[in-house]
Amino acid sequence: MFTHSIRRRLVIGCALTTAAALALGACGRSSDSPAAGGQATTTISDGPATGELSVWAMGTEGENLPKLMEQFQQANPGVKVNVTPIPWDAAHNKFTTAITAQTLPDAAMVGSTWMGEFADLDALDPTPQGFDNAAFFPGALDTTKVGDTQYGVPWYVETRLVFYRKDLAAKAGFSTPPTDWPGLKAMAKAMQEKAGAKYGINLQPGGTGSWQTVMPFAWSAGAEITGPDQKEFTLDSPAMQEGLQYYQSFFTDKIAGTDLPPNQTEAQFVNGTAPMFISGPWMAGSVAKAGGEAMKKNIGVFQLPRNKTATSFVGGSNFVVFKASKNKDSAWKLVKWLSEAKTQTDWYKLSTDLPAVKSAWTDPSIANDPLLPVFGQQLEDAKAPPAIVNWEQIAAAFDTEVEKLVKADQTPADTAKAIQTKAAAIGPGGS
Repeated sequence: MFTHSIRRRLVIGCALTTAAALALGACGRSSDSPAAGGQATTTISDGPATGELSVWAMGTEGENLPKLMEQFQQANPGVKVNVTPIPWDAAHNKFTTAITAQTLPDAAMVGSTWMGEFADLDALDPTPQGFDNAAFFPGALDTTKVGDTQYGVPWYVETRLVFYRKDLAAKAGFSTPPTDWPGLKAMAKAMQEKAGAKYGINLQPGGTGSWQTVMPFAWSAGAEITGPDQKEFTLDSPAMQEGLQYYQSFFTDKIAGTDLPPNQTEAQFVNGTAPMFISGPWMAGSVAKAGGEAMKKNIGVFQLPRNKTATSFVGGSNFVVFKASKNKDSAWKLVKWLSEAKTQTDWYKLSTDLPAVKSAWTDPSIANDPLLPVFGQQLEDAKAPPAIVNWEQIAAAFDTEVEKLVKADQTPADTAKAIQTKAAAIGPGGS
């Protein structure tokens, strides 16, 4: 059964859109930071949550969260949770304005690429003792860490797999999915030569967000975005060039194309024009809707192919507590409750957001789905960019160079050098 929402949530953060937000994003931490009122929480007290809590959440999560909060309030009769839904396109500016004006909520859903910026502004309360970090998918947990400090916990997750038409794969001579780089390319080529596809795979030819498809190949080749201290970029390494060369080769070999109309991935998959693509779990329901009942049985997914590793991208949202909260103890009790396996399962059934807690994936609602368990397997090897303040600007520069790589035949070496040069000029940001 395909239960996922067909929307694509931009849950990893949004580009800064105003000069004020850019200026704020470039600020460093200081002793007179407006968000720095109150000491960091080190432990969570025993007993139920009490008092009032203000919570912000974006998009449909903000619309659905009040239903889940009814359960929390029943378990904690002395607490009242007020949820404010916020549109994604207004969220970043609302947060940064609230940091300046000291009007932050107690807790909030936060896009993972905002973590570095908000931590640098001294707005986030470090995660106290009492959380079982081993319960989370490791890549998702890493998105909560800025330097050596953890802020909040992963709330829900997503990762990317290769979607493919099982019927056309069989026609192309593949009874099982490929597991390595040569195998993916061979399958894509066979989709053209034996199954009648115009292109074997639909890959993004640059443009906004293309780094999310390219970086898994670079990570799988051994590349890293920064050094261990997250202060120096390593975007021009031989491993990065290897990932870029592999990605470019699909276009130079005409296995992927630059002429596919955008935003028609589902239709191109259903009509066989491009019977493979790389995307997240939301596309399962979207493709099923586009193809009808007959298409469902022919939708397959497999993990990203292996080079040195088989690493994919991890996205999602985290839940944080703000340092300025006047009720941090109860706010952390809420975050801990959101991290319980049962709560995560209940939230999945309510929202179709995939759990960040691994044990929740044993629930039949997920375990018995024909596709979802593969996403769970991929989440064991998935990464996100480091939590640096200026990542959104660096990502935009990355996207521009990917487009040159694909459409203007820029060499992988020159592409990597250009990304590195732009990233170094922008800098990681922060203090």
